[in-house]
Amino acid sequence: MPFHRYVALGDSFAEGVGDPDPTASNGLRGWADRVAAVLARQTPDFGYANLAIRGRKLDAVIAEQVEPAVALAPDLVTIYAGGNDIMRPKVDIDALVERYDAALGKLAGTGAHLLVFTAFDPGGSAIYRPLRGRFALYNELVRWSADRHGATIVDFWRFRELRDWRYWDRDRLHLGPAGHQFMAVQVLDVLGVPHGVDQPELPPEAVLTRAGRYRANAEWTRTHFVPWVRRRVTGRSSGDSVLPKRPGLAPWDEQD
Repeated sequence: MPFHRYVALGDSFAEGVGDPDPTASNGLRGWADRVAAVLARQTPDFGYANLAIRGRKLDAVIAEQVEPAVALAPDLVTIYAGGNDIMRPKVDIDALVERYDAALGKLAGTGAHLLVFTAFDPGGSAIYRPLRGRFALYNELVRWSADRHGATIVDFWRFRELRDWRYWDRDRLHLGPAGHQFMAVQVLDVLGVPHGVDQPELPPEAVLTRAGRYRANAEWTRTHFVPWVRRRVTGRSSGDSVLPKRPGLAPWDEQD
């Protein structure tokens, strides 16, 4: 059956950070917008809302987005939350997913088709590899919760293709345009939606000298890592002044 009322919840992953589009309302496209564009072609009364905001931790996603999503009476809900919590110095993964499970129960209670994501495998990243055990535990508990509520899973952890940095943004944290297109294909496929969206074409892989790698790492540290650490230390978030780009259900326009 075609979907008529799609609501996306979460953080930067669902907001579309890393996939710039100057024609979009917040300057970002992202996999959720790409999915909505396909779904809109399949039903004339399609509506799409995207409540996701970058930087949000799980409790903020639950407090700010779950009840508004329920009020929209969706027939499709996608949610990813908890990734920002996992990267904090201390986190109780069991307690985290217990709260996530309760939120998934509320969303499933609407009768909507519920789709959740596992977190990516950081084993290919020198920066995030030390957190791999946390990610693995979080993912297993998310799979448990999804099973409890009859949710569909897009298993981000298993996508070996995404160890290729050409899928990622320069900040090495968010998917880039190719990654968002790849994720849109995975979502549509797992939903069983015919789409005709191609896998992204990747640019040639850059071959860097040792000096080139040093310069690239130094630039990344200065431009992305240091500001990220500064926000953590000061208790600020990249989403402090950001509003949802689509707070209510509205028809999809290809110019959105």
